[in-house]
Amino acid sequence: MSDRYAVVGNPIAHSLSAQIHTAFAEQTGEDLIYSKLLAPLDGFADSVRTFFSEGGCGLNVTVPFKLEARDLADELTDRAAIAGAVNTLMCRKDGRLLGDNTDGAGLVVDIRDNLDWPIGNKRVLLLGAGGAARGALLPLLAEQPAHLHVANRTAAKAEQLADEFSHYGALSAGGLEGLCGSFDLVINASSASLENELPPLPEHLFTAGGKAYDMMYTAGPTPFVHWAHVLGVEASDGLGMLVGQAAESFFLWRGVRPQIAPVMARLRQELNNNKN
Repeated sequence: MSDRYAVVGNPIAHSLSAQIHTAFAEQTGEDLIYSKLLAPLDGFADSVRTFFSEGGCGLNVTVPFKLEARDLADELTDRAAIAGAVNTLMCRKDGRLLGDNTDGAGLVVDIRDNLDWPIGNKRVLLLGAGGAARGALLPLLAEQPAHLHVANRTAAKAEQLADEFSHYGALSAGGLEGLCGSFDLVINASSASLENELPPLPEHLFTAGGKAYDMMYTAGPTPFVHWAHVLGVEASDGLGMLVGQAAESFFLWRGVRPQIAPVMARLRQELNNNKN
């Protein structure tokens, strides 16, 4: 019988995780079935427990449940504990749940390796202070940027996050209002694109040659990517991050590291076809 995996979230219909992991399984010869699990907003824990009690092996966790997944896990990897958020759950042989966070690793691989945008010695702006931002902070700081600033609609949330991570690197924080300075790399980790909105941002936010990265992805440009293009800034959505973090999850579950590039190319083609 094939091992069972799924992605859990609310909403979940838009998720590409099933296509990604099915492609990974075909590529590596791993015997698994991957599906989507819609959990009620007030029933995440029950949905997860039911999935694993019925023989499930692992779950990817998407919005809005990454913080709840952290609390549900019996043990955490170091990167999940530091991030304070979980996007991957694995059932141990003894039934205990291991929580991991692969988001930041997927983000850095996409920016640094796939896009060939350097992070080290650059001024980086991270928009948002929720679970996505938490998962990104440590891997970004590990790249040793010259400075990293966290900006959020509620300044206090950004400041609290910066305080928690301040001993890992040069870090500051504040609100979106009055945001000033220029940055080599601006990363949108807020939920604005998911809501088809653009955070209130000043136009003079980028250095010459600055880059813009949106953790979200859509068939067409997200509002953030579109805004950057209008300003003449090179920009990318988060499709590569999605595939990269999935590859990290797959490796945790199966002990096999799949190739990212062919899956990215296939998904991009599918998105373009849907757009047309």
